[in-house]
Amino acid sequence: MLKTTLAGLRAHKLRLLLTSLAITLGVGFIAGTFVLTDTIETGFSRKFSAAADKIDVVVLPGETSDEPAVPADLLEKIREVEGVADVQGVVRGSAPLIGKDGKAVGDYPTAAVSILKGRLNRTEITSGTAPEKPAEAVLDANTAKTRGFAVGDTVTVLDSEGAKHEFTLVGLFDVGLDQELAYYGAVGFTAETAAKMTGQKGFREIDVAAAEGVPAETLRGSVSAAVGSGVEVKTGKRYAEDLAKANGADTKVLTLGLLLFGFVAMFVAALVIYNTFNILVAQRTREMALLRCIGATRKQVFGSVVLESAVVGLVSSVLGLLTGLGLGAGALAVISRTGLEVPTEGVALAPRTVAVGMVLGIVVTVVAALLPARAATRVAPIAALRSQVEENTFRAGVLRLVFAGLFLAAGAGVTAFAVSTGPGESELFMAMAGGAVTFLGVLILGPVMVKPLSAVAGWVPRRLFGVPGRLAVDNSRRNPKRSATTTVALTVGVALMTLISVLTSTMRATYGAKLDEQFPVDYMVQVQGDEGSFPRALAEDLRTRPELASVVALRRTDAKAGAKGNEFEVGTFTPAAGFSPKATTGSFGDLKPGTVAVGDEAAKALGVKVGDALPVTTTKDGEVRLTVVALFSEADALIPEVTVPHGDFDRYFGALDDGAIFANVKDGVAEENARKAVEAAAQPYPTAMVISSTELRGEFDEALDMMLMIITGLLGLAVLISLLGIANTLSLSVHERTRESALLRALGLTRPQLRRMLSVEALVLGVIGALVGVALGVVFGWAATSTMTTGVIFQLPAGQVLAFVALSGLAGVLAAVLPARRAARASIVDSLAAG
Repeated sequence: MLKTTLAGLRAHKLRLLLTSLAITLGVGFIAGTFVLTDTIETGFSRKFSAAADKIDVVVLPGETSDEPAVPADLLEKIREVEGVADVQGVVRGSAPLIGKDGKAVGDYPTAAVSILKGRLNRTEITSGTAPEKPAEAVLDANTAKTRGFAVGDTVTVLDSEGAKHEFTLVGLFDVGLDQELAYYGAVGFTAETAAKMTGQKGFREIDVAAAEGVPAETLRGSVSAAVGSGVEVKTGKRYAEDLAKANGADTKVLTLGLLLFGFVAMFVAALVIYNTFNILVAQRTREMALLRCIGATRKQVFGSVVLESAVVGLVSSVLGLLTGLGLGAGALAVISRTGLEVPTEGVALAPRTVAVGMVLGIVVTVVAALLPARAATRVAPIAALRSQVEENTFRAGVLRLVFAGLFLAAGAGVTAFAVSTGPGESELFMAMAGGAVTFLGVLILGPVMVKPLSAVAGWVPRRLFGVPGRLAVDNSRRNPKRSATTTVALTVGVALMTLISVLTSTMRATYGAKLDEQFPVDYMVQVQGDEGSFPRALAEDLRTRPELASVVALRRTDAKAGAKGNEFEVGTFTPAAGFSPKATTGSFGDLKPGTVAVGDEAAKALGVKVGDALPVTTTKDGEVRLTVVALFSEADALIPEVTVPHGDFDRYFGALDDGAIFANVKDGVAEENARKAVEAAAQPYPTAMVISSTELRGEFDEALDMMLMIITGLLGLAVLISLLGIANTLSLSVHERTRESALLRALGLTRPQLRRMLSVEALVLGVIGALVGVALGVVFGWAATSTMTTGVIFQLPAGQVLAFVALSGLAGVLAAVLPARRAARASIVDSLAAG
């Protein structure tokens, strides 16, 4: 039997080619994921270890410390420890860099860091030199490139009080693996200058170098004893490991996300394998019956099919691993071209990747072939005497209908409960689980659904393509079980792509409406990083601009409120036409001296409602008791959580500067003219950032479009595998129907008509899979959005949904090109004789 099985594989290599390709792609994607993330992790670990070699001991802020800094007085204590060769403190804080346009660069302040000297220096100067004097600075290479700075230029940086300081740029440096510095940009100074610019009283960390011959662990113990509690002391090696682990957490999320798509691809591949072996077993009925006649047992026939699947799985898995190596290397090349710094030293193929790829590929293939193998054991020896394989007629058994009904009811019930419960993470997962259970019900019910669906999908082709069209539609419904298993693979891909499209479209509409509520102004001027304030003169200047209809200034501070004396953000806004916060209870029209409006979340924490008295501790008037006249939704309002009238605020807290300014444009004024007016007023204030509602919506839409493109690309693999399944099924079906096709040719069907018949059959199968997938995707896309947020505005992307159906049908036709061509080329006489 072993020789017979292997001989059969050699004789019929082509019949398993597309099946092998499906497994290869699935294993390749999973292996490529591991190759990509393992290579990145290995590169990061080596880079961290190389940096840690320069330090022996590091002192960090304690986990329970209130201050995220190491006290500066510990530096001298550590210096006096025996075995210390050198010790330096690392200063880090915020120091906004002023660009050539006079404005602070970026959405957040540039980070300021101290550049260490000697052996402890871990900063790589890529151009020029390190700062040696107080008036010298270095800039990270990426910021210098994007902002047009070069060595020798004079750069302006703001200190912690907002005062300007000029420095000579003496060098550029690489931020390396520090993602925080890469995001914010960085300016480097001497340690003393960095402390003055940032206003930091302590250090981000203290690095220690050991004297020659002193072990790092010994020095760690000595330093730990000297500094006492409140800080954390680690060896350089342990510090590097912790940094690598922290970075590994990011790669783990990436790995899990990509593996999810990989397992979807493998599931689709399993469906393709099951269908392929099912058809192969049916086609080889006479062959297996002959084996039974000459003495093969049921067990040997079963083992023959399982062995065949194992060989296919083994070969496909090896090819998949090679494909994964290529995919991983390609992904790294793409990442490097985007400008992201990813340290790599060659593609990493870990033993785990090989093991997972091989086991997964073989197991999925063998498991998918078990049911067809079991069916093979039922072939009776008498079947060898039949001149033609009998086609099994499908009957929907009671058991199938009962199980399908149970799964559909359970899935619908779980989903309905999740939607009715309300938004939440657990509800979202519940809706996803309901979708998975419902899909199993659809999978079981698939053969029952094929006939009515083929009537719908084939209505136009039946009338449009004449006799070939009618034959094609009849063929698609003649073997419902095979048609259902052929289309279900495509259903998975289309359902997921539809679900993602519905999600993004609905989120776009929902958050667009929420943005209109939360940002009911045309322009907002806020401090870079949303921390700090600017003089009231800016708002006064904006009010004089003829392009603007109204200007609202927001002021805020932290103050104790309520019986427990917890701190809340207390603030006010200057009234203006067109700006009226919406109250959920009470009215802002009653916000007069001695009253207060409270956000919903703050009201819960304070335990107050409209009409209650709220004690607030002020800096000028001590404790005052204010009457709550309005409650509002904090998520939908721009004002502070505890808002008092603007006159009262000045009396309670003094004439504080503005924290943010909102401006509405006059009707008929061009957007670019209004923008220029706002920017001109904000120009004298370097950290004042101008944000428009149009920009916010554009950024949100861009992010959604990017997400949709990435996810659709990843799901494309599952769709490709499902199309391979359709091509494989048609190819095997053409082989199975060789005599039938020849008889149709003999009766007058031309070669083009035969090709058309098979193409239309593939078209109908593709549309059936797409229709079921679209229905599932739309329903569970709605369920998912309903459990993600409140106030959902459901948006059906009709254009995309129709495109999915059309593309699925077209892809089915393309998948049928080669099988149809092969059938049309076959000799009529030879095909009839073969039957």
